[in-house]
Parts: sequence; structure tokens; C-alpha cells
Amino acid sequence: MRSTIGIGVLLTITLCACAQAPRSTSGKSGLSGEKAMEQVRAQVSFGPRPPGSPALEKCRTYIRQQLSSYGYKIDEDAFVAQTPYGPIAMKNLIAHKGNGGRNVVAIASHYDTKLMEGQTFVGANDAGSSTGLLLELARVLSGSNDAVDYWFVFLDGEEAFVEWSTFDSTYGSRHLAQRWKNENVAAKVRALILLDMIGDKDLDVWYETNSTKRLMDLFWSTAERIGLSSILSQVKSGIGDDHLAFLDVGIPCVDIIDFNYGPQNSYWHTPADTLDKISPQSMEKVGKVVLAMLPELQQ
Repeated sequence: MRSTIGIGVLLTITLCACAQAPRSTSGKSGLSGEKAMEQVRAQVSFGPRPPGSPALEKCRTYIRQQLSSYGYKIDEDAFVAQTPYGPIAMKNLIAHKGNGGRNVVAIASHYDTKLMEGQTFVGANDAGSSTGLLLELARVLSGSNDAVDYWFVFLDGEEAFVEWSTFDSTYGSRHLAQRWKNENVAAKVRALILLDMIGDKDLDVWYETNSTKRLMDLFWSTAERIGLSSILSQVKSGIGDDHLAFLDVGIPCVDIIDFNYGPQNSYWHTPADTLDKISPQSMEKVGKVVLAMLPELQQ
């Protein structure tokens, strides 16, 4: 992902139902930051996981196994991306239980790590933490009987191979968004919640300005309502991330991201992005806010 206020230099900007409602997901219990952390450890154990690598295929197999154990059907969105390194096969995974007849709330994360030749980059936070929390949310919501279907979207190829640009980045989200548009799926997606870099021990979630404002405001007000305003940053900025492709096809999106990882973002895209830098408590707090948002998205 890329910040529109610059990479590596953090500029802090002060942020000046009806009756018979569906069962509220906000009351669901059992979300566990420790379980999310276990999922991150599993990913990191595969080592660096850039698109097209054997390690990412092992990680993908692991993700499928976890989702299948929760009772989900898994659709595979396979495609070949044209990259600066030539054509590379990629696969998005979409886990769901419904038959496609209802409106959808999608929760997403990329699961690849950036290709960093000559360095061991295991991506505990980027994208281990968001993928770990996504798996934990899938577990918690596996028995949901809410008024919408929940889809859990694991995106390949978010990271740039050389330098972030509109053509060298977000390969998986761009492919899936166009597919959903062409197949008339986009109109059914009520909201897409994108998770990215949410495991930092010193968590401060940015107010991401490319997001659909009502969804960003909903995340903010929900965190305040349930007593988790401490995770909210004073930084207000746009981020280049997977949500942009879905916004382009008309899907309301919110990007939940902490783009201040280490002093002046110094752990981001470096070998320092390791398990000791992230916290199960941070992932659990973000997960609780997401769950508490869901009843509003059923309206």
C-alpha cells in the first residue's frame, strides 16, 4: 500500500432498527486475539510469501484448510497477472456459506508478502496480522444467521514487485473487482471492510480518506461507543490499497489500516516486520470494532 502523504515520513494531522431486527453480531463472544496470533505464527512459519512462490501456495493451502474446518465453501479466483517480472499465476480465495441469493458484507485482506530479494521478509504485520484476524473473524462468524451473507476475501498480489503504481500493485483486487462487476456481483455487496497492518503493538488506526465516508465514520463512532477509542489515530490521509479497485466498481469500502509501524514507519517493508512487533491485543481490538459494526451494515 502507499500513503498519499508520503512513505517513511509520518505527518500527523489533527482530526478536527426496526422490530424483529436480525440477531446482532455485536453480541457475539469468543473473538480471540490469541487465536488470531496463532494464525499469524502459522503464516510466518512458511517464510517469505510473495505471489507465485511455493511458500505462498503452502500458505494458501493452510488458509483453505482453516476455512473448510469452519464449514465454508471456498471459491478460487485464479488468473495470470502481467508483472514487471513477467506473467505470474495468482489466486484470490472467497469463503462463503450462502448460495448467493442475499446481500453481502465482504471482509478482506491481502495474504501475500512483498518480494524482497536477498532479504528475509516474513511480513508478520503486513499481511500476516490482517490475514490472521480475517481467519479469526471467519471462525467467529461461521455460525451466523444474520440478515446478510458474510464473505471472507483473501487477496493475492497486493504488493508491488518493483514500485507502487496503478499497474504494479493490487493485482488480485483489480482482477476480482472487475470480475464482480462483469458478473453483476458488485451490486449485491453492501460493504467491503479491508483490513491491513492491524497488528502493531502501538496500534493507531488512521482515518483513511479514500474510504467511503459513512463507513469510515462508522468505524470511528463504533470504536468510541465500545470503549476502544485509544486505537484511533489523529492522522487523516488517503492510502493506496486494495479497496480502491472495489470503490471503482461502486462497492462502498473502508480501509482499516495503521500505516505507522515502528518509529517513522521504519518496520514497514523491512526484515524487522517480525512476530515480536505485533500484538494479539491489537488484532482483538480491531476485530471487536468490526463485529460491532456489522449490525449497522444489515440495515
